[in-house]
Amino acid sequence: MKKIFMFALTIVSIGQSFAATHKSLYTVNTFECIGIYCKVDSADLGECKVNYRPSGSKQWKTALPLWFDERDNEYRGSIVGLAPDTEYEVELAYGEHEVQFKTRTRSEEFKIGKTTYLDTGVKAGTIHITESGNADGWHLVTPKPGYKTTIDPENTLDYNIVVEASFVIIRGLELKNAAIHGILIEKNVHDVVIEDCHITFWGRIGGPRTFGNVGGSDSAIYAKKGTSRLVIQRNSINNPRGASNDWDTGHPNGPQAITLNNSKGGNIIRYNDIFSTEDHGFNDAFGGSSNFSNEGSPNRDSDIYGNIISNVWDDAIESEGANMNVRIWGNYLHHTYQHIAVAATSKGPLYIFRNIFGISRRTHRDPLGGSMIKVGERGEYKGGRIYVFHNTALQPKGAFRVFSSHACHNTITRNNIFDCRGPLTGLRQADPPSDFDYDVFTGLNMGQGYEKHGIRKKPSFVRSQGLEFYLAPTITTVKWGKTPTQRGEKTVVITDKLITIPNPAIDAGVLIPGFNDDYKGKAPDMGAFERGNSPLKFGRHAQGQTVLTPWEEF
Repeated sequence: MKKIFMFALTIVSIGQSFAATHKSLYTVNTFECIGIYCKVDSADLGECKVNYRPSGSKQWKTALPLWFDERDNEYRGSIVGLAPDTEYEVELAYGEHEVQFKTRTRSEEFKIGKTTYLDTGVKAGTIHITESGNADGWHLVTPKPGYKTTIDPENTLDYNIVVEASFVIIRGLELKNAAIHGILIEKNVHDVVIEDCHITFWGRIGGPRTFGNVGGSDSAIYAKKGTSRLVIQRNSINNPRGASNDWDTGHPNGPQAITLNNSKGGNIIRYNDIFSTEDHGFNDAFGGSSNFSNEGSPNRDSDIYGNIISNVWDDAIESEGANMNVRIWGNYLHHTYQHIAVAATSKGPLYIFRNIFGISRRTHRDPLGGSMIKVGERGEYKGGRIYVFHNTALQPKGAFRVFSSHACHNTITRNNIFDCRGPLTGLRQADPPSDFDYDVFTGLNMGQGYEKHGIRKKPSFVRSQGLEFYLAPTITTVKWGKTPTQRGEKTVVITDKLITIPNPAIDAGVLIPGFNDDYKGKAPDMGAFERGNSPLKFGRHAQGQTVLTPWEEF
């Protein structure tokens, strides 16, 4: 007989130490996701099933089962696609146990306790924010209503803004010409919102790593060690002063849009426009440290979604370190080398789903693309579960391979469109092994036995003027060999005939609970876009109605 426990669950705040609040079962929530942690005493309890529903609803939904990390005797996993500021009932079932609890997603609304209006016009000094708000009353720093504030030290001061306080909102500012970082967030600061800002022309020269060149990682937004619960949304971050080198002169080194250093987690980075020119490209757009660790960037319980990122010479999104209940979805990544870097994922699980992988190139002169997903390990830092679902890789000029040539541990792929010329993964053995199947894969078959149920046909998409990549109803393919074909009264034989067939990727996906329940056909479509559903939206205006910011309007 199963043992049933029901209780209201305390949500952990990442602003403080996890050790102080750790229990056998807890959640850490964002606006649209619930991260679940369930420690158990035994390692042989089997699968942990997850059901959930909004409180008061009669209809249960099924989520992806939690992953069991035998190193920690802990079930971990996420429920995605939720509504903000909503209470949910969650039911876990593992072994002979059933656990039911309630938990609430974070609110997108922030109560304002104090507003600091900055002087209008162009200001040359650095703004130091030293007064904290609290959870019931945030400290808002913004221009006066109806006016514009530009902070421009003309490369004479290191920073536009230094944040030394928590529960702070920075809204609607234009930040230019900082000598190093646009916004510096000091060590251990938590609960900071940066929204609707324009940050440009910051940083030092960048370039190859040589003696005396210390300009790497100068960032529009730079967070020191131990920060947490940062919300970075709807910003335009573009055109740094310096430039990263490409791979012709060594590992890229130069400016970044956002840098987090050994964060405590709980970060949300969404709906930002990140761009530059190729001559002033980024090292990483989103980057940080430490890559081979149990912390890293964004570390844990974080979401990166709805961003549009370009002009990057290494990683468009670098999510490396623990990657414990980290979710990366709905981003458009192009003009980069590696689209998403996850080396290492030491804890997991990490979810990568419904992203678009566009143009990839190695250098200004070498158009050969990199990887869709960079993987790797170092010592003990490896083995966390990675899920890769419903992503779409574009060609021509896209990534050369799916995963980098490093060992790829504990990764499950389903329903992706992996269109590339190179291999799916490297030849190095990985433990735990990975499971690559039920994807469209057009690249080089290395004889490794992957994609036993995959599709080997080139994808085809409906033409669109927007960033929309719905599957076309048909594709053209070659029917190899000799095909008798009727031409009027004559029968002719055509060798390797080009034919039109129904698109095999439509309704060909497998069901993934919580990730594609809203499919419209007989089964889910492969790739990021489901025919019949609304398109994914990217960038500052992805949430709907366009609202002009002060730096755009005045």
